[in-house]
Amino acid sequence: MKTIMFMNAKGGSGKSTLATNLAAYYALCNCKVALADFDMQGSCMDWLSVRPQESPKIIGIPAATRSIKLPRDTEYLIMDAPGAVHGRAIDRLVRRVEHLIIPVTPSPVDFRATARFIQELLLVRQVSRSKTRVACVANRVRDVSHSYEALERFLDRLGIPLIATLHDSDSYIKASGLGLSIFELKGDRQAGRDQQPWHPLLRWIDGERLPPVIKNANRDMDGFRNIDRLDELELSTI
Repeated sequence: MKTIMFMNAKGGSGKSTLATNLAAYYALCNCKVALADFDMQGSCMDWLSVRPQESPKIIGIPAATRSIKLPRDTEYLIMDAPGAVHGRAIDRLVRRVEHLIIPVTPSPVDFRATARFIQELLLVRQVSRSKTRVACVANRVRDVSHSYEALERFLDRLGIPLIATLHDSDSYIKASGLGLSIFELKGDRQAGRDQQPWHPLLRWIDGERLPPVIKNANRDMDGFRNIDRLDELELSTI
């Protein structure tokens, strides 16, 4: 069973949207999929509550209020972590995870918050020993010019691969309201275009080799000393 979690201490990064779309993708592939929602807001469970009965089945688990019990034949467990998670809570959650995906939107506020979160993440034993693979996804990107280039430079400094760039699109809103994913909006041309940027992320999850997740987990924290000055550094072009 593959275990995949979307996590970022910064709210509004699109964790739930990515988790529901990924779960639906694997369900469409005839895989046995479970979606665990650790967030008290319950966005993933709300999405499942309006999902059409004829859609490929996804088992929903309100993990914020009860323990996870999975059918033995589960092939993919997709998890939506709570927002504002820090310290030991990160450690407890990451113990369950093989693939940890950090969504980040290309804005100065998100850059700083994500930098602090990654600083905490590097101290987690499961991550520092490379038992959990970590990558970032640029989410809700409106263009691929100045802000995107700054994001690439920012992540390179932290040693975290940027594996996919997902655009800001109404397809996600339309699909979410129907309890569907962009992969299930039949005949929608925009949704079809929005599916293409997911391919690198899907290959990463299913085993394609990419650059090392963390270049040196035991390095010092020089890369984080100027977090509060990112506006003056990498973000000056935004």
